[in-house]
Parts: sequence; C-alpha cells; structure tokens
Amino acid sequence: MTIHVELGVSSYDIELSRGALRRAGELIPMQRKVLVVTDSGVPAEYADTVASFAKTAVKAVIPEGEASKNFDSLEMLLAKMLDAGFTRKDAVIAVGGGVVGDLAGFAASMYMRGIDFYNIPTTLLSQVDSSIGGKTAVDFHGYKNVIGAFYQPKKVIIDPNVLKTLEKRQVAAGMAEAIKMSATSDAKMFASLESADDIYADIDTVIEKALRIKKYVVECDEKEAGLRKILNFGHTVGHGIETQQEGALYHGECVALGMLPMCSEGVRERLIPVLKKAGLSTELSLSEDELKNVMTAVSHDKKSAADGIDAVLVNEIGSFEIKKLTLSEIEEKTKKIFA
Repeated sequence: MTIHVELGVSSYDIELSRGALRRAGELIPMQRKVLVVTDSGVPAEYADTVASFAKTAVKAVIPEGEASKNFDSLEMLLAKMLDAGFTRKDAVIAVGGGVVGDLAGFAASMYMRGIDFYNIPTTLLSQVDSSIGGKTAVDFHGYKNVIGAFYQPKKVIIDPNVLKTLEKRQVAAGMAEAIKMSATSDAKMFASLESADDIYADIDTVIEKALRIKKYVVECDEKEAGLRKILNFGHTVGHGIETQQEGALYHGECVALGMLPMCSEGVRERLIPVLKKAGLSTELSLSEDELKNVMTAVSHDKKSAADGIDAVLVNEIGSFEIKKLTLSEIEEKTKKIFA
C-alpha cells in the first residue's frame, strides 16, 4: 500500500507493506553513496539488508537509547559522510526507531545544506508517528528536541514484519502514539481499540489509520503553526516526565502518562482501560521535588511563550482543544493526577 503525503515540492510516499524492507533496493535509488544509520538495539540484518543494495554503503551504528541523540553522534555521522566523500547527490537512510530517524534526518538536513533522506522505521512508535512529518532534532542540555529542523524524507518504508523482533514494552510504547491520535481525531478508531479483545491483533490496520491521521495533519500544517499541535497531546507533560525519569521510561510510556492530566474525567475513564489493554502503565507517583523537576522541563517546552504554553486538551474522544495554559495551570492538572 502506498500513502502519498502531499507537501508540494517536499511531497513523498509512504510504502506500507509486509516484506518492504527486503525491497528497499527497488524503492530507493541506490546507485550512489549511502550512509545507513542504525543503532545497537536494531537487528543488524535490517541495516545490512538495506546496505547490500547500495553502490557504496557506509554504515553507522550508534548506541541504543535517547542518550545517543546528541551533538557527538551528529558530528560522527557528518564526519563519516565527509571522510567518504559524499556529495549532494548521495543519501542518508535511517534504519531504526525515533532516535535514529531524528538524528539521521538532522544530519541529512545539514550535510552540504541538505541531501536526500529516507526513513525505514523499525519500531511501532516510529512507524505510526515519528518517521512521518519531517521533524528532525537532537537533545541539548537535557531537553528533548530543542535543536533541529523540519526536513522531509524522500520516502518512508514501513514493514510491519520487523515488529516481531521488538520487546513487548517497546511495542506498547508505540501503541501509545496510535491511541493518542485516535483520542484527538478518530472516535471510531478509538472505539475499535476499546472493544478489541487483542489490541495488537490487526496491527497493520492500526498503523494505517494512525498514518492517515498524521498525513492529514502534516499536509494541513507542515511546520506546526496550528493544527499540527494536536499531535502533541500527552507530550507537554509527557516530555517533562521523560526528562525527570532520566531514561527509566520510554517516550511512548511517558506520552501515555502525559495524556491523563490533559483530558476530561470522562475521557480519562475510557482512556485508562485502553492504555492498560495495550500494556501501558497509567500510574506514577511524583514527590514535590519530582513534580518540580517535571515542571522545569515543561517550562522549556518548544510550544511555550511568554503568556503560556499551547496545550492540547481532549474533553471528548475524537475531538480536541488547543488552549494556552500557564505553567501553574499545567502543574495543577499534573499534581491532581500524579502527586
């Protein structure tokens, strides 16, 4: 299945099909130098398969985890391309999760002011969310994604077969993003997840529905001037929790928790059972100091301004409200759920 993302000169296709990774040589122009970026947690065979199709392949493996999304890793990728004599006609291919995609995409956007970038996401979270829409970044001084660029890929290749090697916790973290999108934008999708005996039984359909929501949002608002902010439901508080937890929780797990203070009581009553069905925790106990650390991180949110933060609220499943809240108002909501 091919899903087209219409962004004018930056348009691209998403190829969603089982076995797509093994057809990367047909889907990506490979008669050039290619930097294949992966991490130590991704089965080596995935990156090796992609690299085997290239005329000249350079492989870069970063350590698994959010801690690798930094300037040192970025410099390493840029140096590899420079040392190998990459030109503007060459390309970067990410084979991994959100960290790999964000880092590799940012490197591609910077090298010689921008070379082709392709994304082959290998986690559910990156397949339904982070590989789509062109957000690339590194973390800086302990804050997520504050240095980066909007840089659209030339193509995204999604192969659900690769999910079989993921640990259950990683898959659950990805499902949090799909649940998030259904909560803001698709009441029928949410209801189907709510009624499913096994929320993972038809994962291909879940991926497709989530992609179509994100495709629509990105097409309407490529650089987050308005509508695209709805994709941040759960992220404002979630990013704060992620910073405070210092890597103990995955991004998707933090997003799941971050949704709870930002919805109505009625939505929360429906949301918690779905999150639990997906294998996600809905409980977190924060001391006064820990809450303070969360809010310090929230204060650095990219959506913040002098008069507050554009927060996404869900008062009814399938709909949303973008409302400017003060830091104190967000703290009060968070404290009510987690203190």
